[in-house]
Amino acid sequence: IIGVIIPQLIDSVVSIYNLIMKKLVVLTGAGMSAESGIRTFRDSDGLWEEYNVMDVCTPEAWQRDPELVNRFYNERRKQLYEAQPNAGLAELEKDFDVQIITQNIDDLHERAGSTKVLHLHGELKKVRSSRNPDLIYDLDGWELKLGTKAEDGSILRPHIVWFGESVPNIEPAI
Repeated sequence: IIGVIIPQLIDSVVSIYNLIMKKLVVLTGAGMSAESGIRTFRDSDGLWEEYNVMDVCTPEAWQRDPELVNRFYNERRKQLYEAQPNAGLAELEKDFDVQIITQNIDDLHERAGSTKVLHLHGELKKVRSSRNPDLIYDLDGWELKLGTKAEDGSILRPHIVWFGESVPNIEPAI
């Protein structure tokens, strides 16, 4: 009988702890990535100094020059694989129920140990169908070979919310 009561007691204590644990929502952006050495878009030496946003971060750019857009995101992924996360916010999970809502497209929060991260603008290590935004795949490695196809036959593109596209995770963020 003790073998039945103890697990139930532990489950009850965990449930009570989760109810009283303080909730914390953290909004993050480029500063978190910059601390790990990731080039940001708007800094003085940022990516927009080197690239025109309309040439690499819009659906029209993808239609016009998918090779350039693909190379741009492959470079971002390669840099990400070389970056090391900083513990930062993951430490808060010891004392709080933390939900991170980030504009960042990297996985540095997750690699640092954060368990509840919502990416508003997509995820760099994922790709998706050009036709169906719900067909999302983890990318193995940093390089997406241009012309790789999704199961619906369309070309895979970066799983990034580009300028001019709606933000699918905005509702869960609210």
